[in-house]
Amino acid sequence: MTTSTRAPKTPAVLVLEDGRTFRGRAYGAVGETVGEAVFSTGMTGYQETLTDPSYHRQVVVMTAPHIGNTGVNDEDPESRRIWVAGYVVRDPARVPSNWRSVRGLGEELEAQGVVGISGIDTRALTRHLRERGAMRVGIFSGDALRPRGPQGEPADEGELLARVRSAPQMAGADLCGEVATTEPYVVPAVGEKRFTVAAVDLGIKGMTPRRMAERGIEVHVLSASASLDDVYAVNPDGVFFSNGPGDPATAEHPVALMRGVLERGTPLFGICFGNQILGRALGFGTFKLKYGHRGINQPVQDRGTGKVEVTAHNHGFAVDAPLDTVSDTPYGRAEVSHVCLNDGVVEGLRLLDRPAFSVQYHPEAAAGPHDAAYLFDRFADLMRDGAPDSTSPMEGQRA
Repeated sequence: MTTSTRAPKTPAVLVLEDGRTFRGRAYGAVGETVGEAVFSTGMTGYQETLTDPSYHRQVVVMTAPHIGNTGVNDEDPESRRIWVAGYVVRDPARVPSNWRSVRGLGEELEAQGVVGISGIDTRALTRHLRERGAMRVGIFSGDALRPRGPQGEPADEGELLARVRSAPQMAGADLCGEVATTEPYVVPAVGEKRFTVAAVDLGIKGMTPRRMAERGIEVHVLSASASLDDVYAVNPDGVFFSNGPGDPATAEHPVALMRGVLERGTPLFGICFGNQILGRALGFGTFKLKYGHRGINQPVQDRGTGKVEVTAHNHGFAVDAPLDTVSDTPYGRAEVSHVCLNDGVVEGLRLLDRPAFSVQYHPEAAAGPHDAAYLFDRFADLMRDGAPDSTSPMEGQRA
């Protein structure tokens, strides 16, 4: 990515890898960037979206038309920086208005070197991605579009398209090590300490250990390269695997680490990438979704209770596990505990014979609804009791 200072109404162009283009104005930094084009359906929470490490190397298209209305504050970031590779909005706020705002969103994007584009038909772009699937994309402005040749012709779109198509694809990308902490740190329990958790950082959001801390859990956040000895050096009552970017098929070390935890029978909880890691550790496959789930309004059913939750998502891969049968795995019986009501994608796994479960979505609700906050209580109960409830709503469906 290359950037420079933004000038007012600087022209910009967005080029998809299938050749479709959109022209608009630069938003944030000027320059060029490439990544995977994905869309987020959240109407709020853009600051949490931008700072979610799971968006590393992705160009995020916001489906809500007005972005930046509440500005940027210093309390809501989910990590130390903005991680998106690029940002696409229709109508950026001219003046933010919120008592917590300390600067404008465009100013923040420019300061962190995030190349964006505004003034394009994001509805048409989203429909295109839904029909054709997530794909590589580039945003170009400033010197990337500077006139060239004797007649001052703009940069050739064929040249821009070639740059987009030369970018690496998300399938096969091993990225969690690029966003995870390099040094372990501790988030202390709020109030009386009840449990100690070793959290493997694959791209963890800041709100996640805070949600656990609110429940009396002291969280030791470890790097993605942590060994099994590192995990058990903190004498954990439970182990947590976080969200993160990239293709779970490349995550050989986290899968091996999780299998070591499962073998010891320590209570285990995974979120998002952690759900995919659990799936692979149990012997299931994973696959890339056509355009993924991203936003804070995705309906998921807890199959144990029948309750439907409105949940926050950010994932482009999913676990390939049978929905309506209990599966035998090297670590005992497992079932799909949650499912997306939009498309039937696996949204959670549960072991019936060991204390381990995971969900594909984000119960920390930053930003987003709080329907799934009970999952942190479920993790605490698992650490307290040390064994799962072996009853299953699907037991009667086994052959």
